[in-house]
Amino acid sequence: QVQLVESGGGLVQPGGSLRLSCEAAGSIFSGNTMGWYRVVQGKQRELVATITHSGVTYYADSVKGRFTISRDNAENTVDLQMNSLKPEDTAVYYCNLFPPTVRVSWGQGTQVTVSS
Repeated sequence: QVQLVESGGGLVQPGGSLRLSCEAAGSIFSGNTMGWYRVVQGKQRELVATITHSGVTYYADSVKGRFTISRDNAENTVDLQMNSLKPEDTAVYYCNLFPPTVRVSWGQGTQVTVSS
């Protein structure tokens, strides 16, 4: 059973923008804090941003001021608007609960490549 589906990744030039979207099963999304994470090839998964059910947000220092996380509680979606992208933002991006739990599998993620 697919519970998390990420989309919106692609190839973009430095300074460009992308908007990622995550659709979550209602049983996961409802009332829970959601997060966006990323995996740079060869490195561990890192937390990018989180958003509580009421809309309180957190951002990693590396993306603060450039990325914006939002959610639609009616649609069970959480988005990540990414502006002023840098080559170091290149990664596979995932959404999941924050903190993640063993009861919710990771989705396939969406690849973001920032390159000229």
